[in-house]
Amino acid sequence: MKLTMTIFTAAALALSALSTACRCAPAERGAALRVIPAPASIERCEGEFTISPSAVIIAPEEAGAASLRLSSLLSKTEEGPASVAPAGTPCPSDSSCFVLELDPSLAQAGPESYELSVSPEGVELRAPAPAGLFYAAQTLRQMMPAEPGLAASLPCVKISDAPRFRWRGLMLDVSRHFFPKEFVFRMMETMAALKMNTLHIHLTDDQGWRLEIDAFPALTKTGAWRGASSPADELSMSPSGPAHGGFYTKQDMREILRRAAELHITVVPEIEMPGHAVAAIASVPGLSCKGERLKVSTRWGVHKDVYCAGSERVFEFLEIVLGEVAELFPGEIIHVGGDEVPKHNWRQCPKCQERIRAEGLANEEELQGWFMKRIENFLESRGKRIIGWDEIVEGGLPPRAAVMSWRGMEGGITAALEGHDVVMSPTSHCYFDYMQAENGEPRRVGRPIELAKVYGFEPVPPALAGTPAAERIIGAQGNIWTEYIDSEELAEYMTWPRGAALAEVAWSTKETKDYAGFLARLESLLPHFDAMRVNYRRPGPEDGANARF
Repeated sequence: MKLTMTIFTAAALALSALSTACRCAPAERGAALRVIPAPASIERCEGEFTISPSAVIIAPEEAGAASLRLSSLLSKTEEGPASVAPAGTPCPSDSSCFVLELDPSLAQAGPESYELSVSPEGVELRAPAPAGLFYAAQTLRQMMPAEPGLAASLPCVKISDAPRFRWRGLMLDVSRHFFPKEFVFRMMETMAALKMNTLHIHLTDDQGWRLEIDAFPALTKTGAWRGASSPADELSMSPSGPAHGGFYTKQDMREILRRAAELHITVVPEIEMPGHAVAAIASVPGLSCKGERLKVSTRWGVHKDVYCAGSERVFEFLEIVLGEVAELFPGEIIHVGGDEVPKHNWRQCPKCQERIRAEGLANEEELQGWFMKRIENFLESRGKRIIGWDEIVEGGLPPRAAVMSWRGMEGGITAALEGHDVVMSPTSHCYFDYMQAENGEPRRVGRPIELAKVYGFEPVPPALAGTPAAERIIGAQGNIWTEYIDSEELAEYMTWPRGAALAEVAWSTKETKDYAGFLARLESLLPHFDAMRVNYRRPGPEDGANARF
């Protein structure tokens, strides 16, 4: 049964009147609820709501994901899952009811905003779009015990909430070490619990090609496998050891995308170019300047062999690949890399030098800019936009490209001032492959990035604060590079709870950030991680409330 969204149900109106009648007062941030990310506005009300064994979820058809989420929360006893009834169903007198309502009048706060009211008589979730209802359900999830039963109770509250940024992401590198689709499912479930909405999946690099492409089966037959898998102590790999590899079939990726849609997560694929391309060059002839047939790389770091910018064969290849990628992924944005591109081979290549002359370019940096603009034109013909690492700023940005700033924030500042969307992801705060403390941690790369450091991150730099360009900072992202992360357990350990800190940075308001309050709320979140069987690093003394940002 599907009703017009503007019609309020009788049950919803009754619950609204009851919650309004309750005596409520603004709560100090984090005091009333131990929820991450902290909601924008909380009022603590008198009383509590007890969930009965005959709980009923009343929801419109469009709120299916939120309904399923609530039903799973209420299905931990022998009574079985809560029943789900269509919008307009009266709340039975002997049941506790959760009423979900799509309300277009709330649209000004954005499609991911929501209002949540808990009174002694019931629970009401209102939002302008299904994503907001889903996030309201995630808030309820953290308000309940980690192992909930139908006898659980909820404090009476009124919450109004909306995200600060629209891109709240994690990047998972599956090229250096491959992770199966089941792990991607689990990672997305944890992200969704923290209202993160973007999974950037790094599918290709020098050490592996991880996505099936129908037109070039060699990309996964050859490019998905390398002859060594154990990282050495330095930034390289042992030249011997068991083969490592794997890839996602298109069916695998469709399953990932279906699960992502249920969790209101957008999956952004990354196909690296013009550098980090050895796995492709090793698989398909004619893609490099020298024409050499390489092997999939067995070492980390930056490689001099890149796609030949003077070869039409390269663009024919990339357009076929990107055409299949654009058809497979429903999201608007495709990541095209653009980072760490040595220009040595281009300087020596007659084809690349002829391209520079023919296009009236000044140098090899501008050749990379030309390369990216050509790729942008192709993807725009397929209804897509590109995003690239901040090196793409140097050769001249394609007109509609977004920038992911990783070498500090200067590249992002430049791009924002030029009118481009920017995701801030600097190594200083957002690289989750870096160690988490000076001592007692598995050795990784880079200086330690402690939990407090992540929480102290401010995506809008002072240079842009208060300017129109600040609106171009669309979000923040944590990156999980996997040169030294070779297991699912370690990937989660390096991500959580730093990912929870970044989730709050990207969702909650800047003015009311409170690290001590975050740590208190984190203690309540960790049992939920345990219930979800998520591995994580328990905060230590170095992460205490007095830790420096």
